[in-house]
Amino acid sequence: MPEQRPPLPPFTRDTAIQKIRAAEDGWNSCNPERVSLAYTPDSRWRNRSEFLNGRAEIVAFLTRKWQREQDYRLIKELWAYGDNRIGVRFAYEWHDDAGNWFRSYGNENWEFDENGLMAVRHASINDLPIAESERKFHWDRSAPRPAGHPGLSDLGL
Repeated sequence: MPEQRPPLPPFTRDTAIQKIRAAEDGWNSCNPERVSLAYTPDSRWRNRSEFLNGRAEIVAFLTRKWQREQDYRLIKELWAYGDNRIGVRFAYEWHDDAGNWFRSYGNENWEFDENGLMAVRHASINDLPIAESERKFHWDRSAPRPAGHPGLSDLGL
């Protein structure tokens, strides 16, 4: 039996939101191997100017990313959905090894296979330097974003 990652397409508003929150929780774990399992073995990505193919490249990319982007905290929000596709907007906060803080904003287009694994991911991202005092994402890094923590729209982002 092929591996499945519910909820499965076609997506409703509720199942798209469930899929997005699961992705957010996975990415906030900063565990490249765990995150890679949400993608097809031959998943294709465009992340900024990098093009990746398959889980091994995803793991290598995420390992580099989270070595550079420290204290990473991400919030994702539904933009659009239909059939086997979801459009997401997101923001995440992080600092580099010199202690400089950033908020990165972006949009993702996702396409899923029939088993709920992401086959295609296109991400466009911009980084904005921020002061540590301007941070908006505050929760314990050892756990997912709490249900009561504001989302992007609530934070005015």
